[in-house]
Amino acid sequence: MDVFEVIKKRRSIRKYKSGVIPKEHLRAILEAAIWAPNAGNLQPWEFILVESHEKKKELAKAALNQFFIAEAPVVIVVCANVMRTASIYGERGAKLYCIQDTAAAIQNILLAACALGYGTCWVGAFRDSEVKRILNIPDEVRPVAIIPIGVPGEDPKPRKRRPLEKVLFFETYGNLGKL
Repeated sequence: MDVFEVIKKRRSIRKYKSGVIPKEHLRAILEAAIWAPNAGNLQPWEFILVESHEKKKELAKAALNQFFIAEAPVVIVVCANVMRTASIYGERGAKLYCIQDTAAAIQNILLAACALGYGTCWVGAFRDSEVKRILNIPDEVRPVAIIPIGVPGEDPKPRKRRPLEKVLFFETYGNLGKL
């Protein structure tokens, strides 16, 4: 499957089949993450792999009771080491660049998992303080996403997208056109 197929095939999956994800697949998915672009090559991402059912249940509760998270065989919590980026880029690094960088790594995780036949869901709705407590995350590290991964137990249809002609401007904002 080429990259364009994977991009269009990826869906947010909220039902998973039971089963184990081979360690070599997890490694490949996380290797894809660390090849994401990032400001100043500071690579602020850090990943917490969670397989314990108890911890997954706690994370699901912290994620505003999104209990499908606990159904997945594996959960990856993607974090941004804020100080790593802020040390070079100051406030903009702390508030923007480290989030952009981890978002790029998250997208690589989602696409790599899809290419290997797994389903994922980018979960951003959670109580930061609870996730930090559950996973013993230090103050200078911010959890950015909770990503359950597993064999999909559902096959959602693609959702509509706004046409390119409605979101593409030429030279200045609001100047619509066509390619």
